[in-house]
Amino acid sequence: MSRNNPPRLVVSLLSITLFAIWSVTACAGDVDTVTPAPANPPLTTTVTPAATDQPWLHQTLSLINSSLTRFGPYRTGNAYLEYEYYGTNGPFNLYGYVDALKILGAGSQNTSGVWDHGAPIFSEQEPRVALDTLAGKNFQLGPFKHIYLAADWIYNQGGSRSSEQNTLYAGLGTDIDTHTPLALSANLYLNREWQNYGNANEFSWDGYRFQMNYFYPLGHYLGGDFSYAGFFNYDFGSKLREETGGNTFSDTEFDSTNALVYSYKHLRLVAVARYFHNGGQWNSSMLNFGNGFFQNRSTGWGYYLEAGYQWGKI
Repeated sequence: MSRNNPPRLVVSLLSITLFAIWSVTACAGDVDTVTPAPANPPLTTTVTPAATDQPWLHQTLSLINSSLTRFGPYRTGNAYLEYEYYGTNGPFNLYGYVDALKILGAGSQNTSGVWDHGAPIFSEQEPRVALDTLAGKNFQLGPFKHIYLAADWIYNQGGSRSSEQNTLYAGLGTDIDTHTPLALSANLYLNREWQNYGNANEFSWDGYRFQMNYFYPLGHYLGGDFSYAGFFNYDFGSKLREETGGNTFSDTEFDSTNALVYSYKHLRLVAVARYFHNGGQWNSSMLNFGNGFFQNRSTGWGYYLEAGYQWGKI
């Protein structure tokens, strides 16, 4: 089978999607109906569908400082500007952000951004569409509420092929009712690579991603709200290691983000600890890019501090 043709799981997911639409429409009378579930984006407070005379989209403009992040074989960090949005409107559940990298000219020696001929823009968009809501129904099967057509699009505008990424994850998602203040959602994606930093799996279908998002309110303090939010991504089923040869890359990757969020009127403060395992699918303990061997740092903890101005649906 050609690597550029969708794997069998694509056909399976499309079949599941069509069956889900038929099931929701035909069998909604036989399942429990529930109110629409709140969205639970990775690093933000939970939101509910807004009234027509109220804003439904939350927006934040933040300055973020990252340190020891491990999206590749180096530990990196920089200060960058981020615009973030999220919200739910009818069947549409939206989340995304756009980063202007190294905006203050500050960062580790292995990073580049807006002012030093690096990638000026990094972005991620995660739209979901509730198929049952589109059909005019509310679907629940056990703890699972709604059936979403879900996507996760990552784009890094690099200055060359080796610094560009254009990756799409597409699949199905659901919300999980825990009967507690804990909000959960899950997505299972297929991975389609276009540009991928010049790696061997470019322009192909390559593996899968399982994603969980979670949010828990911690209370009201000092006039504002504290909450815990986060997500994890588990990438598996890739063939990058086999296509590259050797032990430089892994076929799996995992990262977990854990954030404490404080929200007070238009002020938003966030502290994040993020764990990386085989960040960027880099695997070997020692690497050599032509200037001698160095230790691979793709596994370990990275940290973020954020201060932002928020508006819209707060």
